[in-house]
Amino acid sequence: MKELCDLKVNINGEHTFYLNQRIMCKYSGRLKKLVKQEKRKAQPRNQGLQILGFPGCEEGFELVSRFCYNNGKIPIVPSTISLLHCCAIYLEMTEEVSPCNLLTQTEYLMDGLCYWSWSDILASLKSCEQCFGLAESSGLVDRLISALFTKISANTEIPFLQLQASAVTPLPSSSSCSSSPDTVGFRCSSSKTPESLKPCSNREWWFDDLTILAPPAIERMMRLLGCYGSDNKNLLLTRFLLHYLRASMQRWFFDYKTEYAGLADTAVHGVVLMGRTAFSCRGLFWVLRVVSNLGLSRECRYKLEKLMGLVLDQATLDDLLVSGGTEGAVYDVNLVLRLVRVFVSSEECGDAPSQRMRKVGRLIDKYLAEISPDQGLKVQKFLGLAESLPDGARECYDGVYRALDIYLESHPTLSTEERTSLCRCLNYEKLTLEACKDLAKNRRIPPGVAVQALASQQAKLQINAHTSPRDRPDPSETPRLTYHSRAESTSLVEEDLDEKQELRLNLYKMQNRVMELEKVCREMKGQMSKMAKSKSFNHRSCYHSSSSRGMPRLC
Repeated sequence: MKELCDLKVNINGEHTFYLNQRIMCKYSGRLKKLVKQEKRKAQPRNQGLQILGFPGCEEGFELVSRFCYNNGKIPIVPSTISLLHCCAIYLEMTEEVSPCNLLTQTEYLMDGLCYWSWSDILASLKSCEQCFGLAESSGLVDRLISALFTKISANTEIPFLQLQASAVTPLPSSSSCSSSPDTVGFRCSSSKTPESLKPCSNREWWFDDLTILAPPAIERMMRLLGCYGSDNKNLLLTRFLLHYLRASMQRWFFDYKTEYAGLADTAVHGVVLMGRTAFSCRGLFWVLRVVSNLGLSRECRYKLEKLMGLVLDQATLDDLLVSGGTEGAVYDVNLVLRLVRVFVSSEECGDAPSQRMRKVGRLIDKYLAEISPDQGLKVQKFLGLAESLPDGARECYDGVYRALDIYLESHPTLSTEERTSLCRCLNYEKLTLEACKDLAKNRRIPPGVAVQALASQQAKLQINAHTSPRDRPDPSETPRLTYHSRAESTSLVEEDLDEKQELRLNLYKMQNRVMELEKVCREMKGQMSKMAKSKSFNHRSCYHSSSSRGMPRLC
């Protein structure tokens, strides 16, 4: 043997192998062709072969080298059979080159795929990730996926592809739950949601096993079933995709989120199709948390948010606390604004505000109070959310006032104009007497706003005091009125009169305060003008005296 290592092979520009040319070319038709082409070129000897795009990189070529150096024998196990099969196809290791070659051996083992165990099929499909393009084009991926489907169908009571939405009991509504789903990367509730309340809590036995696969394999699986993208009409596969995406978020902190975009869209199409028959309001918020950071398309996001907005009255405060706000904000206020718009547009048909609308009004007031301390929350965002509901959605504006007070306290640097514009969201006539008293004493509220609130409250009390006798209840309708109840009613009337008197007194004090501030302002302006005039006079006198000393005396 003249040279033991007379063949230099560079794989994918990263690793170089020094091999025996005769041994390698004995089993590989492609290497034999490359060697002949290299000899014909007028290049320096030992330049070597450059092979790009080799399946499995150096690991795959090392396995092939072991096969060649071991006289066409190598242990083939489920974790390596896919890689060896793709390498054999790439290097043309067929029967025409050598009998019982590598491609023949791998295909022979693949013929008994139906007898493989579940774990062996899964391991072989997992190994296809190193050479997925070649494995898919050769049909290997489809064969392995079909084998997985066979195992799933044989070990599942419900037929794999016949599970319909009507056969599934809807999940509990969010109104019966006080804690939010346990999701990764979002601040919601401190307590965990029981597994039975999650949309994927009734997962099948194979859900967890398939989470080890890469997105291309799952995507190919959905395409084979005819359930990819907008064609997804299967509830079971939708639940699997949500479970897979959530597990991927927990396991990997990946930056290549675009690989999951197609699967996220497919899952959302299934959720929108099933709608509220299979997903409660809380479940829809859970879905949004899972898919929102995975490159979800604008169309799918719009469909999901529309479905969520229609059932906004079933949401809880924890559901709305979705992180991911823009411009430094902690919470996604824009999401809540879009959901409120969808809900309001769906409720505009009725003349009077419904109970659902008032329930959403109370929910938004709680949400405003929760997000008010956020330093990244802009004035226009707060105002837009407070004014997103019609006036009839709130029977009382005390909740809005409390949220406004928290916001003003957390943002002390706001100007008077900004504080005045924020008070625009208040309906003074729908404030209770206690809230109006607190507003009048609140130093963070501009004086003009406090005067308006007190005036509105006084007008309301005067209207109630001058109610016509026809509006009062008929004494004949309450025949059994005891002395004790009359005494109580008398005390209530006295308390009402005391409150009216106190309100008038507060209004009078506030008006005096405004007049005093205006007087002080006028005095300050007068003093400033006097100071400006005196400064100008001193400057002129100094100028004249200096000029008189500089001029010569004339006789």
